[in-house]
Parts: sequence; structure tokens; C-alpha cells
Amino acid sequence: MGSKKILLVEDDPNFGTVLKDYLALNDYNVTHAKDGIEGLIMFKNSDYDLCILDVMMPRKDGFSLAQDIRGSNKEVPIIFLTAKTLKEDVLKGYSVGADDYLNKPFDSEVLLHKIKAILQRKDSDKSVESEQFEFQIAGFFFNSKLRHLSVGENGDPVKLSPKESKLLRMLAIHKNDLMPRELALTKIWRDDNYFTSRSMDVYIAKLRKYLKPDKNVEILNIHGEGFRMVDKTLI
Repeated sequence: MGSKKILLVEDDPNFGTVLKDYLALNDYNVTHAKDGIEGLIMFKNSDYDLCILDVMMPRKDGFSLAQDIRGSNKEVPIIFLTAKTLKEDVLKGYSVGADDYLNKPFDSEVLLHKIKAILQRKDSDKSVESEQFEFQIAGFFFNSKLRHLSVGENGDPVKLSPKESKLLRMLAIHKNDLMPRELALTKIWRDDNYFTSRSMDVYIAKLRKYLKPDKNVEILNIHGEGFRMVDKTLI
């Protein structure tokens, strides 16, 4: 954990110093920028494992900074801190690439928990398993790079859409296990709200239709939690 570097961009000097010291006590290497311009300069001059951005800042606000960060790095996790609780601001935060959102004042232990969860997820994304792109799903062969789903390796493939392919790949990685709904929404749709949730349900229905010819595979809806793709040939 000691090697994890965090960029904290917070214009309140007292709060920023306290938060930096708290994270340092929990073995994080924290760089504190005083505003969005300084934060962008620091981000460009070093590599960070996670960014914590205050939304309301002089010179460059957190949303604008996040857009600049996403322009050069699509993967680094971003947590927003804000004193505003408007739904529009929360949705805007997610739309510019936020991984999570905390309203001030907040419990510092909650922030610590969110940081740990996000970094663990990021590390798992780098694992050999997550780099896999060829999958055997019952009688189907799936290549997520080509977005091809076929019966066996030599069957005529169905070309999946990018979202269909990403969703099927996540289900295949979690095969015979729970794929959390919010994980898929944040990784594929980059937003977890009513509309993206309904959109994912539509894509799940499409995947079920593609897989329907093989009775040994089905996608189960785990109420309130997510989905589970069952490969009965492995049970």
C-alpha cells in the first residue's frame, strides 16, 4: 500500500492538510495541490494511482480538471469531494469520469474504505485473468477482441456490439459467480443511475438471446445484486 500515490486537489488549506496527514498515516503517498491549475501541473509531472478532487475551486473547478485528466489518462480513478448535494452535480461528476463521490462533511473512514475498494478493483483489473480475451462458455467460443461469439472455435461468428462484448466478457470473467450490477455500470457505462441500469437490462436480454441455443448456459438475475452467468458444463 505504501507505494500508492494519491493526488489530492483541495483549495481549503486547513482541510487539505488534515486530509493529507490522515491519508499519510494510512500509508498513502499524498501530493496536495491548492487549486485545479496546480493540480493539473502536478498530474502531468508524475504518475498517480488515484485522484481526489474538490469540485468547487478557483481558477479551475474539479469537473474541468477531471476532463483534462481524462484527456490523457482514461484509467486513473477519480473521487470527487463536494459540499453540494444536487443530483445534477452528482450526475455531472460521473459523466466526466468519476469513480465515486463524497459529500462534505464526510467520515474520513468512509473515504478510506472507498479508496481501498477502488484501488483493489484497479489492481484486479490488471490481473492476468482480466487480460484474458478468449473464453469457452459451454458450447460457445467468445473472442472479446474481435467481438465474435460462435458455436465452437470454427462456427460462423456473431459480431457483438462494443457494449455487448464488454458485458459478456465481464460475465465470462465472473462465470458461475456473481457479477455485481454496479461494477458493470461503472466500468462499461461509467455511471450508475436508473437510465444506465435499464440500458444494461436491455443488453442482458440481448446476450440471453445470443446464448439461448445452448441449454447449458444461462444468465441469472440475482435480485438487488447483479447477474450470474451459469455454465452447467462446469458444475
